Amino acid sequence: MTLRIKDYKDGIQFSGLIHPRSANNKICGLQDEYLKIHITSPPVDGNANKMCVKFLAKTLSVSPSQIAIVSGQHGRKKIIRIDGISISEFLKIIPSIE
Repeated sequence: MTLRIKDYKDGIQFSGLIHPRSANNKICGLQDEYLKIHITSPPVDGNANKMCVKFLAKTLSVSPSQIAIVSGQHGRKKIIRIDGISISEFLKIIPSIE
């Protein structure tokens, strides 16, 4: 399977599968067509979503304001949009997914 990722306006949009309450914040490869992301924060009051945005921002060297969870705020499967980055830049930073 390959990651479901596409160009979106001035950035990209991809499918993420978030695993809250993990031991570490890390990207664990693919599960089906989702980028599997482990987050230490529990899924309470949106904390896991906030941690996911901060973690991705740090990993990709972008501002947290450039990252938005477009859908899936209350579930593990999410559509995540990142402004100011191309698919090729994203894949260079996260090469293990292709």
